[in-house]
Amino acid sequence: MSLSPKDVWFLVLPRTSMITVAGPWEVLGQANELLGREAYRLQVFGPSAPVNRTRFGLCLGEVQPLPRRLDDPPDTAIVTGGSVAEPMPEDQAPLVPWLRRHRPRFKRVVSVCAGAFTLGAAGILDGHRATTHWLHLATLQTRFPKARVVDEGVYVRDRGVWTSAGVTAGADLALALVEEDHGPELAARVAKRMVLFLRRSGHQAQFSSEIALAEQGPSPLREIAAFILLHAAEELPVERIAEQVGMSPRTLSRWCRKHLDESPAELVRRLRLGEAKRLLEETDLPLKDVTTRTGLGDQSTLWRVFTQDLGVTPAEYRQRFAGAAR
Repeated sequence: MSLSPKDVWFLVLPRTSMITVAGPWEVLGQANELLGREAYRLQVFGPSAPVNRTRFGLCLGEVQPLPRRLDDPPDTAIVTGGSVAEPMPEDQAPLVPWLRRHRPRFKRVVSVCAGAFTLGAAGILDGHRATTHWLHLATLQTRFPKARVVDEGVYVRDRGVWTSAGVTAGADLALALVEEDHGPELAARVAKRMVLFLRRSGHQAQFSSEIALAEQGPSPLREIAAFILLHAAEELPVERIAEQVGMSPRTLSRWCRKHLDESPAELVRRLRLGEAKRLLEETDLPLKDVTTRTGLGDQSTLWRVFTQDLGVTPAEYRQRFAGAAR
């Protein structure tokens, strides 16, 4: 393992969220401190040098202008957020041709959240798997059809191109960089010090699809899903759900079959399972409490549902997706 420091350039755009910079920066800085040496030499560049005004008004200082020549290119370039608008705002656009020109000289190119749109505009995502914030996955795929946009985890790594999901996922990705460079032990020490998940699995959905249904699914599914999740611990016969959404039980059943290819009872079961997964991932609740909160009956029922649908027990699921965090 090389003891030479790796140069990491943070490429910041006007109005990016401060946490897209601060999260990965803190992870790499903590790695330096724990190693007792400068393993990562961190610098900030951007088209708004010397000061970058972030999304909610905080200003990031000591931003260097994008260099015209790269006599000593960095190991890693991290694009920290940006705009999803098309066309790209004029004050952000200069980063695109700069990246296009210099990308071959970077070992790793990284994006946090909407930074994937900047990589896409520069052609860097072409032929690569990539992700971004769950709200913008479809837009990213439509705009850059040569990329393979996936929702497989909070970050995706594909042949030197690393992309991450929402703003806080930048810290998860940075932990993965530390693990690749210095091994899992250091990554675990950084995560523990920062009270972070060591790794939210690369195969774990970045956002609960069940909660997403309640917030952005087609109407009336939004209303149905929100009601079920809110009352998951209670009895939910089809009559009660139908009354809530202003349908007859028969109409609701036909609607579910037509649009979801499942019955109302199957929808309830699916949403309850999704909520149980979330509780296992994000909390330390005993299995008994998870079953109570989700309305899945007793622990034997929870075990049966998980093994049938996911091929693992609830305890194994928690260990796989949340064990390292604790």
